[in-house]
Amino acid sequence: VLMTAVPAQAAGVKELAIVAPPTDFGAYNQDLLATCHELGITEVYRVGGAQAVAALAYGVDGIKKVDKIVGPGNLFVALAKKFVFGSVDIDSIAGPSEVVVIADDTIPAEFIAADLIAQAEHAPGSGILLSWSADLIDGVAAELTKQLAVLERGELARQSLNEFGALVLVADRAEAVELANKLATEHLHIACEDA
Repeated sequence: VLMTAVPAQAAGVKELAIVAPPTDFGAYNQDLLATCHELGITEVYRVGGAQAVAALAYGVDGIKKVDKIVGPGNLFVALAKKFVFGSVDIDSIAGPSEVVVIADDTIPAEFIAADLIAQAEHAPGSGILLSWSADLIDGVAAELTKQLAVLERGELARQSLNEFGALVLVADRAEAVELANKLATEHLHIACEDA
């Protein structure tokens, strides 16, 4: 919501409609709904995926056709946005989601694992940790195993991390920065005591 609604509001968009899957992590998520309330967004529809894109592009009973569709999604959402472009404006046809996290041992391993999973569960998605702390890398590996075992999309995220992820032990901060610059990732999280 924040990465799409706030820029739209800053650009002067007056009417915003949010779509999210009808799950505890989607449209039934109390934090999501509270954020929408705080932003003054009153239209939240419990529909996700390619079907949400179609509903917004063409209109269906209970959901009006919109002028523009923005936001992330999996491969099916990207393809649906590509298909409806022309009938409705879109932001882009996004590729796989990716993140590089630069972290030291002051950050809990469970937070870093969650950051990596958040992009990997887009399936495909990639998550790379760059750290000079072997203990953190070991902790993140254990946390990934723990968290992926209980997530609804855990198997998809595991496959993405196996194919496109890495936990990289670097010599120091300078090497982490050098690698992050070479990777030029979509998302970069700097999680260090002295960022």
